[in-house]
Amino acid sequence: MQKTERAGPRGLVIGGTRSGCGKTSVALGLMRALSRRGLAVQAMKAGPDFIDPGHHALATGRPGHNLDDWMCGAKGMRAVFERYAAGADVVVVEGVMGLFDGFSATDEAGSTARLAKLLGLPVLLVADAASMARSAAALVGGYLAFDPDLPFCGVVLNNAGSESHAALLREALAAALPATRLWGVLPRRPELATPSRHLGLLTAEDDIDALTRLDRLADWLEAALDLPALLDTLPPFPPVGGSGGDDPPRRVQGGALAGSGAAPQPPEASYSPRIGVARDRAFCFYYAENLRLLEAAGAGLVPFSPLAEGSLPEGLDGLYLGGGYPELHAGRLAENAAMRRAVRDFCLSGRPVLAECGGFMYLMESVADGEGREHPMAGVFPLRAAMGERFAALGYREVTTREATLLGPAGTVVRGHEFHYSRLVGGSGAVPAVYAMTGRKGVIDVAEGFLAGRTLGSYVHLHFGSNPEAARQFVAACRERAGEEA
Repeated sequence: MQKTERAGPRGLVIGGTRSGCGKTSVALGLMRALSRRGLAVQAMKAGPDFIDPGHHALATGRPGHNLDDWMCGAKGMRAVFERYAAGADVVVVEGVMGLFDGFSATDEAGSTARLAKLLGLPVLLVADAASMARSAAALVGGYLAFDPDLPFCGVVLNNAGSESHAALLREALAAALPATRLWGVLPRRPELATPSRHLGLLTAEDDIDALTRLDRLADWLEAALDLPALLDTLPPFPPVGGSGGDDPPRRVQGGALAGSGAAPQPPEASYSPRIGVARDRAFCFYYAENLRLLEAAGAGLVPFSPLAEGSLPEGLDGLYLGGGYPELHAGRLAENAAMRRAVRDFCLSGRPVLAECGGFMYLMESVADGEGREHPMAGVFPLRAAMGERFAALGYREVTTREATLLGPAGTVVRGHEFHYSRLVGGSGAVPAVYAMTGRKGVIDVAEGFLAGRTLGSYVHLHFGSNPEAARQFVAACRERAGEEA
């Protein structure tokens, strides 16, 4: 298709009336349609989700990134936006949950609405209009009026059951909200939805029909929306530097300001420690900003596959085992005894290892899958995990270390997110738990942040953007250990 020329970068936020209203389908369809027109589209995801950015990358050909003002602070979140929006023609930010849902029920922290206001981007509201007519106007009107400071660029209605239903919806909005731009009414197409499983959408790595579905989503959207006209309504996004609207700075261990967005300065030491990063279909949940901050602190990141490889890469000084779906691949992980032994020996060697959620499960004695079958794992921690039918924990977390770890000295504060279906069975025994943890309702009195030598394991996915010093401390710990062995 012919490229749609733009005079300066534009941006918008795709917000929804609720989870499941079609927000992701509209966002992916828009990203793909604009990319097919030759535009450089930078996709971003509001909130802590790991999976959507992978689909965004397929749709646009550019890596997707997370924007989260609660974990990273307003400045840190804007810094991520500015870094990756540079060079794009259009930035499309997919929201999270309902437009005004976030960290709590009483304020806007962590919500799509707050993110849009902090970035100065207008919201394209997606509303599920199934089985509605005039009521759709009431629903949309409520969202548009709820926060007078939130800018909107229009509305898309989803799930029209027929063309006559679509005509009723257009008539209802034109009569009740004449000043609101209704960009289109999308017909119900359930077969276009990306397949889901526990923890969210099927990952881009596992969705073999993803590219075909993306093109069909783009066709679906282009048939109902005038994309050039929509782009013409978007003003160039404003500069995102400065401190206006930022959270009050919160000083944490090591002199860093949580949410400052400042990357750690490259170390003076000439040695660049090598950190192995588990990357395959079982371990694929990483914040891109975490990896960038580790590299900015001087680390060389070396990917490896616990599923497919029989040994660790040579010359590693540390390991980072992220989350993912080890429970879906537990049989193959268990069969790869050589890699399990290699990882266990590495941990026992005293070199620094950070293991989060799925990576933490991999370091336990065993994991019981959804059918109750128990599979041996690396055995670094004398713990066992078993899958449940519902999530065992969900929500934002702030952790404070009770003693020194690879993240820094005691008192280090890092924010993150927790979401998993597995539970520890048989208790945590005598394994030291070094995290003091809080969530939306205050103190969470559970054992977390388990320490075995210099291996730190936890169900919490930490975001180093909340405290970039933690990334530098991790790299420094790897460099120090390498020096001890030299």
